[in-house]
Amino acid sequence: MKLADHPTVRHFQERLDEHPDAGAPPQPLDAAWLRQLCRDCGADDAGLVELNRPALDDQRNDILRDFPSTKTLLSIVCRMNREPVRSPARSASNLEFHSVTEHANDVARKIVAALEARGIRAMNPSAGFPMEMERFPGKIWVVSHKPVAIAAGLGRMGIHRNVIHPRFGNFIVLDTILIDAEANAYGQPIDYNPCLECKLCVAACPVGAISPDGDFQFSACMTHNYREFMSGFSNWVEQVADSKDGLDYRTKVTAQETVSTWQSLAFGPNYKAAYCLAVCPAGEDVIGPFLADRPAFLKETLRPLTEKEETVYVINGSDAETYAPKRFPRKTVKRVGSGIRARSIDGFLFGLSLLFQPGQAAGLNAVYHFTFHGKEPKEATVTISGQRLQVQMGHVGKPHLRVFADSDTWLGFVAKERSLVWALLRGRIRLKGSPRLLVAFGKCFPT
Repeated sequence: MKLADHPTVRHFQERLDEHPDAGAPPQPLDAAWLRQLCRDCGADDAGLVELNRPALDDQRNDILRDFPSTKTLLSIVCRMNREPVRSPARSASNLEFHSVTEHANDVARKIVAALEARGIRAMNPSAGFPMEMERFPGKIWVVSHKPVAIAAGLGRMGIHRNVIHPRFGNFIVLDTILIDAEANAYGQPIDYNPCLECKLCVAACPVGAISPDGDFQFSACMTHNYREFMSGFSNWVEQVADSKDGLDYRTKVTAQETVSTWQSLAFGPNYKAAYCLAVCPAGEDVIGPFLADRPAFLKETLRPLTEKEETVYVINGSDAETYAPKRFPRKTVKRVGSGIRARSIDGFLFGLSLLFQPGQAAGLNAVYHFTFHGKEPKEATVTISGQRLQVQMGHVGKPHLRVFADSDTWLGFVAKERSLVWALLRGRIRLKGSPRLLVAFGKCFPT
């Protein structure tokens, strides 16, 4: 049978003959209609961004890799209930996080179905998990929801690195829909930042991940708050594998930690903190109690979290290790591994900014030239000065230490799978300069 004679093909052609415009490319989407569609499907707010917006330059190729026909990004906001998020009972806050994330995914799916029914192709990446884990520990998400929401005019980033919606505050879940059509109007960033810079998020964070001057320590947040996600889960599995027997395992992992991991596996990974969200008073719907009686607001929202007796997870040798016991004496500090291991030189260089510990870099002012050969030939410059880090491709400036390394050997060394002495003796890693600088370098990136 010829393809043209197939019943499906004939029926499709008959529909086109009856409705000549049915197969035509969609006209520019009406932005007002699309935002109303989002509200009808259950979103609390929505905004549009064109793919060629400069704010998306750093993720445009990633978006096109997973949905090549993307022309417009539709950002949606789903509001969370505030009191469960503020509760010291993590079961209540985690239930809210997971429930609203599932709701956001359901809303996005309904929007995509409505667009598809009108002949408009669209795709809805996950609001949270699941993600593309084969890319771990690199960029595992399809689209970065926060910068899209900001570009669409749905809020601005607070110093705690969460988007603050002008009305709902940071009590929101974001999602993004990729659309194969242009719109007749697009949103623009709002002209003010709802963040009050009250620093309550700084005061609430149990590991000091948020700095008053706006710096953010990714590894501190990842290690504690996401203890039962991804890399933290990998670390737990290694603890199981390294245990000689059940008794040895119980000396490393408490009964509470074991059943908490079971709960994460059975019902969804549990966030250990997210206190920065809980205490944030920004947003028109949120700010009232904070303005009316600030001491009472602090007593009701901040103090129960800071005084809660709980385990705080930190990397050995990290800034968080010294911060947590001084700031929160009622919390128990437990040293764990990060579980993060770069599997490529690009991943290693990308991860430096995420793992960097400014406190451990105090007094270090050095320029490092890295020359990798083997499977991944690459040159890079890492500068650590004034407790700041800069990573550049190629060799820049005059180095204090030159490192020449086989790429596989170096990755094995930083993953603690290969001995530096072994690598030096065999010439797989060579140094030109003081070895002490390499030791100092390692202290700035504990894992």
